[in-house]
Amino acid sequence: MSLFGHRAVVAALLSSVACVTPALAQTTPAEPAPAVQTDNGGDIVVTATKRSETLQSVPIAVQALPTKALDQLNITNFAQYAKQLPSVSFQPAANAGGNPGQIVIYQRGIAAGGEGNHSGSLPAVGVYLDEQPVTTVGGNLDVHIYDVARIESLSGPQGTLFGASSEAGTVRIITNKPDLSHFYGRADIEGNHVSKGGFGGKAEGMLNIPLSPDIALRVVGFYERDAGYIDNVAGTRTFLPDPNTGAAITVNNAKFVKKDYNDTEIAGGRAALKIDLDSNWTVTPTVMYQDTRSHGAYGYDPKVGDLKLQHFLPEYRRDRYVQAALTIEGKVGNWDLTYAGAYLDRKAAQSSDYTDYAEAYDNLYSSVGGLAGYFYYKDNAGKQIAPLQNVLATDHFKKLSQELRVASPAGDRFRIVAGAFYQRQSNDIHQDYKVAGLADALSVNGHPGTLWLTQQHRVDKDYAMFGEASFDITPTITATAGARAFIYDNSLIGFFGFGRNPSGNYADTPYNGAGSSRTGVAGCFTTTGARLRDAVDAGTSTAFAPGALPGSPCTNLGTYVGGVGVEPVKASGQGVTYRANLSWKPVHGVLLYGTVSRGFRPGGINRRADVAPYAADYLTNYEFGAKTTLLGGKAHINGAIYQEDWDKFQFSYLGANSFTEIHNGPNARVRGVELNGNLNLGGLSLSASGAYNDAKTRKNLCLIDDPTYTCADTGNGNIVSAPAGTHLPITPRFKGTASARYTVPVGSFKAYGQGVVAYQSSAASDIRTASKYPTGDVYNPAALLGRLAAFTTADFAVGAEFNRFSIELFLQNAFDSRGQIGRFQECGSCGQRPYIIPIVPQTVGVRLHSDF
Repeated sequence: MSLFGHRAVVAALLSSVACVTPALAQTTPAEPAPAVQTDNGGDIVVTATKRSETLQSVPIAVQALPTKALDQLNITNFAQYAKQLPSVSFQPAANAGGNPGQIVIYQRGIAAGGEGNHSGSLPAVGVYLDEQPVTTVGGNLDVHIYDVARIESLSGPQGTLFGASSEAGTVRIITNKPDLSHFYGRADIEGNHVSKGGFGGKAEGMLNIPLSPDIALRVVGFYERDAGYIDNVAGTRTFLPDPNTGAAITVNNAKFVKKDYNDTEIAGGRAALKIDLDSNWTVTPTVMYQDTRSHGAYGYDPKVGDLKLQHFLPEYRRDRYVQAALTIEGKVGNWDLTYAGAYLDRKAAQSSDYTDYAEAYDNLYSSVGGLAGYFYYKDNAGKQIAPLQNVLATDHFKKLSQELRVASPAGDRFRIVAGAFYQRQSNDIHQDYKVAGLADALSVNGHPGTLWLTQQHRVDKDYAMFGEASFDITPTITATAGARAFIYDNSLIGFFGFGRNPSGNYADTPYNGAGSSRTGVAGCFTTTGARLRDAVDAGTSTAFAPGALPGSPCTNLGTYVGGVGVEPVKASGQGVTYRANLSWKPVHGVLLYGTVSRGFRPGGINRRADVAPYAADYLTNYEFGAKTTLLGGKAHINGAIYQEDWDKFQFSYLGANSFTEIHNGPNARVRGVELNGNLNLGGLSLSASGAYNDAKTRKNLCLIDDPTYTCADTGNGNIVSAPAGTHLPITPRFKGTASARYTVPVGSFKAYGQGVVAYQSSAASDIRTASKYPTGDVYNPAALLGRLAAFTTADFAVGAEFNRFSIELFLQNAFDSRGQIGRFQECGSCGQRPYIIPIVPQTVGVRLHSDF
């Protein structure tokens, strides 16, 4: 569907909203929203334990943002709600350039950096949309937030009830369900302007339509345009001269110079149908579609200027997905039975500028003439060409998940939740590194103009059985214990690398544009099972084994099986995670609890045959917490202290030739505290929350795998990449937020004012303090990339609420803080040009809301 089509769908929905007559709106006038509830409320119901319970009665660390808070804080995306959750941090996925929809989520400081590559580790934080997991490799879905009942943030390992990718925590987006009671709806329109940028806005609408006494439909539509604020300014790059001709090559970006370069359009919708089969059984099918189209780059180059960069090739990304889900809820006797199944289909296409790679390698090899003297960027006539690379990439991600569980009556003294879970997720990965005019013989075979090609198929499968039991020892003391037995089975097959000059039966040089004799087609399997490079040396057959994937010249990532051909490389494992909890209610309104829990993340496969597979890592959590309800329910104060031990954590980085490599590092430990509270005094509401995490490695992190993690700079190629005691990267030690909202009646309406302040401390952008260039020179990746600076933001809003209508003026990032949510470089050796991904600059706007 074209974006024009998306706009038409949203326009039609909003038009229907506007045309609804009062006779159809069989509802009482909407109550004005109360003061901001960013956090705890005794009436907030959560399903963090896969039962419906009030937030204050759940003996685990949970923070919830209910519908009213989401609306009042004008939250529509992940970055906005993450700001309100101090235990949650994030960064754009590796090599994502800050594009929307490519987010890696962290909780409680559990971060090693470099995550998010499509060939990398699975996430350590699970993301759920209602009952279904939507966690994906390469960047989580950034679900548009509208008509959402609440967002739940579950801190610490959730590996018993939520499984493999909930090692450090889980974020759950719970949508509002169809309502059988009556017809109603809402519509919202916003216009805004970004300082140093352009104009944006959004239109959203919802209809709840009972179709019969037992069937109701709920539909949501939205369109959003986010203004750009980064300028692509004029610039040039000059590369060292061809040693044969003495001619240097200079390129300019005149074709791509543009102000407000990085704009985004998001459109989509959601529909849910509720069918009550009888008084005990309900079937709820849902479908959601979202299409995000972003243009330009979202990080700026501080060497060029504030919110400026110089890029030379097309940059865009389209990320669209559809998820169909089915939830069946019913009773077998007096036990609850729930089935939750979903199928997610996500397609992404992206074009990226990789000019920094050419700039970096021209400098690295300057002693031998740079790219012109060391590489072979030439056309079919043998003439030197510009070495710029344009990366054209696609990912096709599919995920099938199914869960069946039962729960005994919630009122029983002894109660259990138990079930089975299965998921299969796959990704078809395509990356084409284009060099305009590159000679056919120097290109990837069958792909003229392609210097490097990645064509891979990845599959990750999980099987689990889980159960959790609770027993009320006394009316005020409850013991809970649970376990999850799991099996994971992951595989990877395909092709990656350079081409191989076919002349002379693949023996002639240059082998390819990079002059590589071992990577790419050189490593492909022949019909005898030998690698091509070995077959050439031995003088045996160079006929390729049948390609495993369409579009690839041959297969070099796999395992050759005689009589069968090339099979995927596999990694599998099994184990058990657990949770034990003891809670006590010493007096009314006070809940104390202690928890020991363990979560895991599956192991997997490295693309390079000379890099070993990586093993699963585990996180063990020891936690004590308290929840208090004070002043007759007007105030809540909740907190937790904890220690988390992270065993042999997985960490990713760009290694040789900018390959993503994943290794198991040493152990790390996090000691932290979380605290949140609120106070509601009628017209005045105050809330605050914060988290402190001291996350450090416990042994040396080595450049070369060392099972003892006692490595030293031994002179044999190994170095200490991060010494024991190094703080884990990305996540700040302290993050906090505070809000105040005051509402006062004025005649026939209510006026309100609101302020929100958020702060986070600085953090390292890379765990490594030492690494090596391809030339062997040692450098400090963390220092080159730079620290993520501490920053504070302030948001303000004033508005008026009428019977069924409200209007609001808002100012976000009021003091135009240049907060940093990420730093990145385009390749492993591109430290000459680090980019900063900023928060959105100061934004002023107006919102209109209508209920009917």
